[in-house]
Amino acid sequence: MVAGTNIKTYFKGQWHNENSFVMRAADHGAWLGSNVFDGARYAFGIAPDLDFHCQRVNHSALALGITPTYTPEQIHNIAIEGLKLYPTDAAVYIRPMYWALDGGHMAVIPKEDSTGFCLCLEEIPMPPEETTLSLTTTQFYRPILATALVNAKAGCLYPNNGRMLREAINKGFDNALVNDAMGNVAETATSNVFLVKDGVVQTPIENGTFLAGVTRKRIISLLKEAGYTVLESVLTFEDFHKADEVFTTGNMAKVIPVTRFEDTHYQAGPIARQAKKLYWDWAHKVCSKIG
Repeated sequence: MVAGTNIKTYFKGQWHNENSFVMRAADHGAWLGSNVFDGARYAFGIAPDLDFHCQRVNHSALALGITPTYTPEQIHNIAIEGLKLYPTDAAVYIRPMYWALDGGHMAVIPKEDSTGFCLCLEEIPMPPEETTLSLTTTQFYRPILATALVNAKAGCLYPNNGRMLREAINKGFDNALVNDAMGNVAETATSNVFLVKDGVVQTPIENGTFLAGVTRKRIISLLKEAGYTVLESVLTFEDFHKADEVFTTGNMAKVIPVTRFEDTHYQAGPIARQAKKLYWDWAHKVCSKIG
């Protein structure tokens, strides 16, 4: 996707200062959607948890039947090399991608050891500090492992997310709070979600219907270290209506407070602010400056 500006693409051992052509018309990834990606963030001169994102793109590839051609360490080093081409005050989205080139049995199964790879960098500003979200429900559900590749960050999952978002926007909201097939809240259309009730932080339990994100796990860990009770729970829409505070986590924006879920309104609360502060304090403490 072209979501930002100043795009740089690593492909076949070289950096290109453009949104490069990397996939051919008959590639399996173009024809049958066998592509996976991951997204990390560079901001304030650092790239928090970049190593975990590089590991996850390889795990996603294997889940889709694609043979990874780079180690996580190699992907990490390529990303660092590319980030040094940007100003130190740039905010960049880091996206390594794999796709299958050829198909095996009946052309449907990705063929082993036939893999395309690129790493795309795009300048995308971090959201303004005052950014908040409004949420609504959606008629669409998160799938289960028996029906979709929910154990991978796969491009083929995103049309479902897109129709959730389109419905939410058409209803006048920013995003959708999404149920799994069992009728319990999984996440939003684009990010993981937390609620706070009586000082206790809760987030939907990992149940194989959604990707429990790198930033989600980091926020859980940091809040626990700071003394908060954080529970992974089975949650419903009613729990969110009764919440004192709601916020989302994700790589693109890190932590965003929710101020409305349909007819329920919240303040941009103190725990969301603390979660964001804990995240960036940790990141600046443990991450080396790039460039």
